Amino acid sequence: MKNSLLELYSDYLMRSFAQITATGLSQLLDHEVSHDQITRFLAGTDYTSRDLWSLVKPTVRTIETDEGVLIFDDTIEEKPYTDENEIIAWHFDHCQNRTVKGVNILNCLYHANGINVPVAFEIVHKDLLFCDIQTRQVKRHSALTKNEQLRQMLRVCQQNQLRYRTVLTDNWFSSKENMTFIKVELNKDFVMALKSNRTVALSLEDKRQGHFVRVDALPLEDNTARLVFIKGLSFPVMLAKQVFKNQDGSRGMLYLASSDLQHTYDQITTLYQKRWNVEIFHKSIKSNTGLAHSPTRTIRTQSNHFFASIYAFFKLEQLKLKHQLNHFALRSKLYIKALQASFAELHRLSA
Repeated sequence: MKNSLLELYSDYLMRSFAQITATGLSQLLDHEVSHDQITRFLAGTDYTSRDLWSLVKPTVRTIETDEGVLIFDDTIEEKPYTDENEIIAWHFDHCQNRTVKGVNILNCLYHANGINVPVAFEIVHKDLLFCDIQTRQVKRHSALTKNEQLRQMLRVCQQNQLRYRTVLTDNWFSSKENMTFIKVELNKDFVMALKSNRTVALSLEDKRQGHFVRVDALPLEDNTARLVFIKGLSFPVMLAKQVFKNQDGSRGMLYLASSDLQHTYDQITTLYQKRWNVEIFHKSIKSNTGLAHSPTRTIRTQSNHFFASIYAFFKLEQLKLKHQLNHFALRSKLYIKALQASFAELHRLSA
């Protein structure tokens, strides 16, 4: 499904250090591709997860392994000055603990052999309008929850015969429905963070009698793991309690649930550390591939810009492997080359 304009546009996103515009790309190409051609490309076909898979599949097949992991997380890119629509809407940002206006994207990142490949994504569409009874204001709501979208994406990964063993998520996706779907229906494992108020039973007998306690009230030693029964699950999990020190010196705790009963504490925490790769992915698409700098105004053109930004990350990842430089170092190298070219042009004009 290689599209020459998609390749040009995604390359432009990787190389641009200024505002991204169709006119800017046209000028960069000495008008060999017109502004209208680029605009028609963005307004043409809807690019979806299926298209992303067709682009990354050849690379995935060369790196995939049965020990690979799928990492799910969503990110919000604020767009405060863009007109509101189905995808540019108000979302609660749990990092800032407030509602922000922007785009919310759920991503699925495949990690194997030290390589990160985005294999699926879903832009949250708040396509249902309703009236808030208290404020009497019209608000938006999504027909599908992000947990439902996560399970749909897992089904697609299964259909694509993607080889992996474990699904990693934070506590926002550790619902019993997701856990049951992964373990029972897909026959895969998971390592998920749990909120401290999640309730568990310490034995099968306690579970039968309904004796559940909060995980933060468990007599669980620091940096250890033990078998527990999460309320609502038909199978036991290994619960690990990880204690760490925050930057401000305070003491933090992380509760991790693993569906693989053979996992030790060290194996659980080592696996979960791989989840950090999705944070690197989110930082890169925001800083290196122009996710926020969409020059578009309609739902389709905005969606296609976000798609191109994710695809540009994949291309940067390929360059990282080739040159052994991270995405920021690659961008810095491009920036230096651009400065050198402009410096040489300035001397030519002055001569």
